[in-house]
Amino acid sequence: MGLGITVMVVDWRRLEAIPADERVDRLYEESYAADDVDAGWFWPGERAGAEGAAPWWGVYEFSRTLGSYKPHFWAGEAWDDARDHAEPRLRDALDGFLIGLGIRWDPEADDDDDVPPGEWQSGLLLHCPPAETSALAGLWSRAEPHLDGLRDAFDTHAARGPRSWIPDHAAFASLLRGWGEVVGEADRQGWGVIGLRC
Repeated sequence: MGLGITVMVVDWRRLEAIPADERVDRLYEESYAADDVDAGWFWPGERAGAEGAAPWWGVYEFSRTLGSYKPHFWAGEAWDDARDHAEPRLRDALDGFLIGLGIRWDPEADDDDDVPPGEWQSGLLLHCPPAETSALAGLWSRAEPHLDGLRDAFDTHAARGPRSWIPDHAAFASLLRGWGEVVGEADRQGWGVIGLRC
């Protein structure tokens, strides 16, 4: 079936209160409640909390991805084809945004910067504490107003056709706007973002 991703926004203080060697298992356990969501947000206890307690996490399901990581990967590949045709403001902001989400490889990254083996987050697809999430939200706020201006160049240089995960600019923009929703919501709450491997 391939690699899947479950994207969660998480109250980092609550997460760090869980013993490190139990965090990933606890996140998987919590996220199972969101299995029936087709698109958009799932909040435990419908956001208000089933027993009055505020939720400490939420899951975002990207539209038309079926939980697969493939659309995210192909969005990164498509951006590589389109980025030379983007205006510099969009290119700089979107490069940082996609690299921060792990959707695009950072050509300047040092392989030694990887998470040391044994660290609790080493098995995750995405690990963005609140400060990193806030930086991503800032990059998105700079990129989003210019995204529609990329339509013609994207469809000329990066569109993959109707049978692809990212067939055109509309699909690319929709996926990125989903990520914008995720980092924006996490930033508003002062939370972080986690991508669980499924």
